[in-house]
Amino acid sequence: MISTHILDTSKGHPASEVQVTLERLVDSKWNIIGDELTNDDGRIAFNCGKEQGVYRLKFKTEDYFEKNNLESFFVTTPVIFKITNTDRKYHVPLLLNPFGYSTYRGS
Repeated sequence: MISTHILDTSKGHPASEVQVTLERLVDSKWNIIGDELTNDDGRIAFNCGKEQGVYRLKFKTEDYFEKNNLESFFVTTPVIFKITNTDRKYHVPLLLNPFGYSTYRGS
């Protein structure tokens, strides 16, 4: 399972209703695994198989800031990561503000 959550650090609360696409790189092509909106707590848990490989989460951040009447810099925020250990869950949070972001491998 791959999960994520988004914290809007400019407001200090979760970012809800953000479109997030999970993709896996196969033969130099990104294949969509899931495409969902974050819930009221800013979270998504993608129900996907446990396969090694390179994955990408694409956060459609511009839409979120436009809905909140805020100017922002980034249109889409991609996070690309590699899974080698299929015995664990992967949680990839996004700390977001209108002009920057950071991420890390959570637990």
